[in-house]
Amino acid sequence: MRSVSLGSTTTQVSNVIAGMMRIAGSDDQQIRDLYTTAREASIDVFDHADLYGFNHPGGGPHLCERRFGDALQLTSSEREQITLQTKTGIIADPWGYDQSYEHIVSSAEESLRALRTDYLDLLLLHRPDALVEPDEVARAFDHLESTGKVRAFGVSNHTPRQIDLLKTAVTQPIVANQVQLSVTHSTLVAQGLSSNMVGFDDSISRDGGGLVDYARVNNITLQAWSPFQKGFQDGVFLDSPEYPELNAELERLAAKYSVTPTGIATAWITRHPAGIQVVLGTTTPQRVTDAAAGADIPLTRGEWYALIQAAGHNVP
Repeated sequence: MRSVSLGSTTTQVSNVIAGMMRIAGSDDQQIRDLYTTAREASIDVFDHADLYGFNHPGGGPHLCERRFGDALQLTSSEREQITLQTKTGIIADPWGYDQSYEHIVSSAEESLRALRTDYLDLLLLHRPDALVEPDEVARAFDHLESTGKVRAFGVSNHTPRQIDLLKTAVTQPIVANQVQLSVTHSTLVAQGLSSNMVGFDDSISRDGGGLVDYARVNNITLQAWSPFQKGFQDGVFLDSPEYPELNAELERLAAKYSVTPTGIATAWITRHPAGIQVVLGTTTPQRVTDAAAGADIPLTRGEWYALIQAAGHNVP
C-alpha cells in the first residue's frame, strides 16, 4: 500500500484509513479481527471521534474509542506502529458544536483514557463551529502539544476560509482536513471542471472555493469519508440501480485490474495527485481487504475521467 505524507510533516501514513465509527456493537473478537485485517493490508491509521457511539443503546460519548481500547489493549511497541486520530467538537445533547478551550482539552484527555494511550497522533476539529474563537483553539492546541498529549492537529469538513480563520491564532500546521468525497459525491473536484459554466449544477462552489487546490498549496492532507456513498447518508452507489453506467464501468475496470468494484472506487480517490486518504467505515474485514487492494491501482487519466463522467458529473 502506498504511503502519503501527513500534511507538512515528515510522517508517512497509509493512503487508506480504517474508520472505527461503527464498532459500538461489535464484540472484542470482531474488533480484533477488523484491526488485524487492516494491519495485514498495511493500513496503519485508525480513525475515531468522541461522538462515535453516542446513539448506541446504553452508549454515550467516547464509546467507540473505549471499545477499541478495551478490545485491543495495545502494547507500547504496537502503539508506536500505528497512527491514532480522533475528532472533537460535536455536542450530541443538545446538538451543536463546541470548540472552546475547555471542551477541546477535556475531550482529548477523555479520548486518551478511552483509547488507553498516552498520546494522540492527530486531533481534528470535527465540524466548523460558527461560534469559534481562534484564540481558544490556539490555547487548547498549545496546551495539548506542550504536554505531549497530541502530536499534530487538523480539521474536518472545513472550508479554506474557515481554516484561514483558525490560522490567525493557531501556530501549529493544519495537517489534515477530513471531507466527504466519493466518485458520485465529488463536487470538490467536479466544480473545478465546470467552473464558470452557466447552467451546470457542478459549477456551483459548495466548499468555500477550491478546497482541493487549497489543500495542495498548503500541504494539507485530505481524508475522504463516505468513499462509497451516493450522497449524504443515502446509501452506496455500488450495485445501485441509480448508477447503471457507473457500475458497468466499475465492473469493467475491476476485471481488468483483478480487484472488486470497491477496489476501483477506492482507486478513483487515491489516483488523485493530492494524495488523498480513503476513510473506510465498514466493520466487515473483507470490505477492508477489497478496498485496500485498489489503493495502489494506477488508473489512467481516461479511466479516471470515464468514472466521474459515468457517475453523472460534467466533463466538458
